[in-house]
Amino acid sequence: MIPILEVAGLKVSIRTDAGPARILDDVGLTLRKGRVLGVVGESGCGKSTLIRAILGILPRGGAVDAGTIQFEGENLLVFTEAEMVERIRGRRIGFIPQDPLLSLNPVFKVGTQMLEVMRRHAEGTRRDHVARLVSLLKRLRVPSPEAALERYPHQFSGGQRQRLLIAAALACQPGLVIADEPTTALDVTTQHEILLLLRELVDEFDLSLLFVTHDLGVVAELCDDITVIYAGQTVEAGPVAPVLRTPGHPYTRALIGCHPERATSFVGIPGSVPPATRMPPGCRFAPRCAEAETICGANLPAQAPGQDGVLVRCIHAP
Repeated sequence: MIPILEVAGLKVSIRTDAGPARILDDVGLTLRKGRVLGVVGESGCGKSTLIRAILGILPRGGAVDAGTIQFEGENLLVFTEAEMVERIRGRRIGFIPQDPLLSLNPVFKVGTQMLEVMRRHAEGTRRDHVARLVSLLKRLRVPSPEAALERYPHQFSGGQRQRLLIAAALACQPGLVIADEPTTALDVTTQHEILLLLRELVDEFDLSLLFVTHDLGVVAELCDDITVIYAGQTVEAGPVAPVLRTPGHPYTRALIGCHPERATSFVGIPGSVPPATRMPPGCRFAPRCAEAETICGANLPAQAPGQDGVLVRCIHAP
């Protein structure tokens, strides 16, 4: 199956008062057409920077130092900002942000905001665009979809606002949708409904979905494949089932140990993710790893094939 998105050897740095900070340092992932890839890691591991690099919206002072981002056979890193706006963002790659309330402008009707995206990127007349949005909102089970376009963001619940953002991401019929922890601000029941809906939409519209989260329970429910990121590096990647069943990296095992539904006994991870300006030598997880040996603090392991097609960055990997 041909990848729709392939990131390899990605290195991203951001200028700080203390000097350049390498936020991503050898991140890679592969997302195949029609599949859902979960990107997992703690806060500060570089997940949001990865999304920004793919979409070409790194903050001021940010730069890609090395690597490639191949989308549908094209390297996005050679595109100009104008080309990304006209050809990629919104048109071929949809985006579902994390906080639905902060992502919608409170002073404009939701229909006005969603139609602006379609006016720039979608073919057809305004009437065609409205019909497309109404159809999407009906499919997403938003009550009274025609009237919904005339309402303001504050007039919707959190779950309904998230459905509006999903509709906006799908409005121009992209092949890839990137979701940045879209269920974090929702209650558990609504979160489950949104996850089921996303899975249905992936199958119905033949989408590829890159789903960023810190919750392994969400990954188990929604995703086909998983990429685990720690301190700016990919530490484990492969199909969800073998990774969650027999994780090869201590960090993945530690994340599973923190999940109340998957851990046999709840154990936290000591310490915290190191700042990008003060990365430890050798394996970056070694200072927090219960299995670390002297060699772990001296040598930075490369990713190596493990069992069941899983890639693992650890000298102890089977």
